[in-house]
Amino acid sequence: MATSKFLGYLESRKNLTGSACGLVGLALTFVGVAGPYWPVVVVGLYGAGALIAPPERPPLPDFPDPSAQLAELRDDFEKLGGYLTAIELPPAADGRLTELNQLLAGLLDPQVTQDLAQDPEGVHILSRAIRQDVPEAVDTFVRTRWWTRLAPGTEPPERHLERQLTVLQEEAQQLAANLREAEARRQESHTRYLEDRGRSQSS
Repeated sequence: MATSKFLGYLESRKNLTGSACGLVGLALTFVGVAGPYWPVVVVGLYGAGALIAPPERPPLPDFPDPSAQLAELRDDFEKLGGYLTAIELPPAADGRLTELNQLLAGLLDPQVTQDLAQDPEGVHILSRAIRQDVPEAVDTFVRTRWWTRLAPGTEPPERHLERQLTVLQEEAQQLAANLREAEARRQESHTRYLEDRGRSQSS
C-alpha cells in the first residue's frame, strides 16, 4: 500500500513539476548563482514547483456508451417478451400490447439505434418503458385482477391496463417521430451543403 502510494507520487504532477524546478536550482548552482546555499535553493524550488503544479485529475468513470446500453436493452426486451407470453390478457389490452411491442422492436432495430444512440433522453425513455413501465403495468393488472375476482364491483383492471399501454404507445410514437424529424433535418442539411458546394464550384 505504502509502496504503491510512493510510486504514485513519483509519477504525480507535483513531483514532476517540483523536480523540474529543482533541476533549475541545480543549474543555478553550477553557474554560481546559488552560492553556498544551493541546497536551500534546490529544496525551495522543488517545494514551490510542487505547490504550483495543477491538481491530479482522477480518471472518469468507465460508463458504457449508448450503443452498449442499447445492446443490453435488446437482451432485456427479449426477456420481457418471454415474460409477456406467459400472461393471458384480455383481447383489447393484448392487441394494444402487441402494437406497443412492435413499435419498441422497431426502435431497437440496429438501423434505428444508430440515430437513437445520439439521443440520451430517447435511450432513457425506451429503457424505462422496457425495464419498468410495461412489466409493472402488466404485473399490476395481474395482481389487481385476482383481487377483483374476490371483491367484484370495482372498475375493471383491464381498463387501467389499456390506458397505461395507450400512454406508453404514445410516448414511443413521439420518440419515433422525433428520430424521424432529426433524420429529415440531417438530410435537408446535406442537400443544402451539396447545393451550396455546387454553386461555389460553378462560380
